[in-house]
Amino acid sequence: MPKRIDWPDLLLGLFLLLVATLTLVATRKLGIGTAANMGPGYMPRVIAIAVMLFGAFFTGRGLLRSHLGIARVQLRSLIAIPLAVALFSLLVEFAGLAIASLVTIIVAAYATHEFRAREAVIFGVAIAALSVLLFVQVLSLPLPIWPDVFG
Repeated sequence: MPKRIDWPDLLLGLFLLLVATLTLVATRKLGIGTAANMGPGYMPRVIAIAVMLFGAFFTGRGLLRSHLGIARVQLRSLIAIPLAVALFSLLVEFAGLAIASLVTIIVAAYATHEFRAREAVIFGVAIAALSVLLFVQVLSLPLPIWPDVFG
């Protein structure tokens, strides 16, 4: 059986390589600087190189394997993920970071058909605790942790 090319991966890889190359050409006259003292061309070039690596990966994969097809779009995922983001943005001010994070994780976990409520709650509590620790305690962002009813 003749080997077929995975055209979507190949075209994506070539597109990424083109975008990265154009970015490198467009930023060639900007100073790079160092990691400690970045010039205006530092980040565009770093990102362009990362995009170029992704492009090389997808180009190679497109040439080496056959097209596997695209999975059907799951309506559950299309609804749950944007809803989770919207709920987080609505809840974080009123309910606090801990509750907003927990609700976001549970709703986002519902996006998969492998959803298990108990695991989602345990993971949500862990992520909420880590979010509070990182954003409020370590980074000192002015976010409420709990609703005002808890003081």
